[in-house]
Amino acid sequence: MPEHPEKYGQPGTPPADHPLTTGTLAPGTVVDRVQFAVERGKIREFATASQAADPVHTSAAAAARRGLPDVAATATHVVVSGHQRDQQQMLATLGLDINRVVVGGTGWSYHRPLTAGDELTGTRRLVSDEVKTSRSGRSLRIVRLNTEFTLTDGTVAVSQRETLIERGN
Repeated sequence: MPEHPEKYGQPGTPPADHPLTTGTLAPGTVVDRVQFAVERGKIREFATASQAADPVHTSAAAAARRGLPDVAATATHVVVSGHQRDQQQMLATLGLDINRVVVGGTGWSYHRPLTAGDELTGTRRLVSDEVKTSRSGRSLRIVRLNTEFTLTDGTVAVSQRETLIERGN
């Protein structure tokens, strides 16, 4: 994965006064990949944390009555991929300064329910990278990413959209 040490010194740590510029990656470039299993215990944790009362998330029998092979994951289950990814490497690859980055938005499209036992590969790609000027005159770098989470047979189960905003001076 590309790094920008000639531009920033250590990857992921641009100087505080660096100007905002877009990165050198073309749209469609793979930023990173992650693999993980949808685990029954993690589904239960998410169901508890989100107060999901539907037994489809905790009971295999309830899931079977709905035609599912096992308990269903909650709607934001793929966020567990963040624990498997090297987020510092992602920032370095994109040439972003973590001290200036905020999440501008995240969304998911489910193409099929995730259930315990599913094995997923998430491939995160750059969609766009641009610098704009805010109404207040501050420069903003807006990076849009898309991750497709595919099953072992290549079927896309979930698509995740992310927008990262790097604030300028």
